[in-house]
Amino acid sequence: MQSKMKSLFGRQIFIPIAALLALALFNLIADPSFFAVEFGRNSLGNPVLSGNLISIIDYGSELAILAIGMTLVTAASGGQDISVGATIAVSGSVVLRMLNGSSGMPIIVAFLVGCIAAMLCGVFNGVLVAYFKIQPMVATLILFTAGRSIAAWINNNELPIINDPVFSYFGGFFPGIPIPSTVFIALACMIVIALVLRFTNLRLYTQSVGINASSARLNGLNPQMIKLLSFVILGVCVAVAGFIKVSRISTINYSDIAKDIEMDAILAVALGGNALGGGKFNMSASILGAYVIQFLTTTLYKFDVPSTALPAYKAVVVIILVVLSAPIVREKFSLLSKKIKATQTGKEVA
Repeated sequence: MQSKMKSLFGRQIFIPIAALLALALFNLIADPSFFAVEFGRNSLGNPVLSGNLISIIDYGSELAILAIGMTLVTAASGGQDISVGATIAVSGSVVLRMLNGSSGMPIIVAFLVGCIAAMLCGVFNGVLVAYFKIQPMVATLILFTAGRSIAAWINNNELPIINDPVFSYFGGFFPGIPIPSTVFIALACMIVIALVLRFTNLRLYTQSVGINASSARLNGLNPQMIKLLSFVILGVCVAVAGFIKVSRISTINYSDIAKDIEMDAILAVALGGNALGGGKFNMSASILGAYVIQFLTTTLYKFDVPSTALPAYKAVVVIILVVLSAPIVREKFSLLSKKIKATQTGKEVA
């Protein structure tokens, strides 16, 4: 039994699971109605489920998509992309520009064009990081600063409105299905990345470059290309999230769309127990971490915490996670565990 408990505590995914259980227990004690789920119909007459849990899996799925790309970028580059929110604005603006044209462009084509725009942003960031060796947060600060202005410029600083009801399905509900469509989109992304990591060497190459780029180069890998690829994959994830964002409201608010979402994506990676300095990663833990972050956000909203105060609460979580993941702290815990084990062994012998 003791060995099983030790094995559980030693697993990386234990951190987000423990955080999820703690949040669930807190809400169960504070207000059991938090878990209530209601069945109804939306304005289009389609059956929908509503409640805090539905909001968590809805917006959490959106964040989980971003966590997939952010995990790869963190693992490969040893840094984080802080331009995610701005790139969502760019990608979403491109989608709206395509759909708002007079040509009647199909939604799938508009989405693909949005993907290309987000991937180009990823290439821009990736080139600065991989080839010019600029620290990721500094490199992505450029798009973080200019991205929303670029998004507004794409549509001539106008707010295009898409009246096609089909477009709203992707950020709401598919007809006849009461579960948010984002859940199915996120599930598709999870399946794709799981297959890629299972049947390609992407995991091995990414971790190798993140642990030691020089050693990876000596073993025949191209660290620059792998880092660039991780930013491009993140660009695809951003495009999907951006498409969902603009689909929710069928328009865009350049200054507010996906505001501070990069912090949530980074926090999801950290909460998953992944080293923010790069190297080994656990994709499942990052995805679960995204839902935990949304659980925390929904809980704070439930208890009337002002939206302006949310970053402060999340910053506390970041500090705790960073401190706990620090090598010196882990070393102290390891020494303490050995002392406790030695003490127990001594008592048994006596």
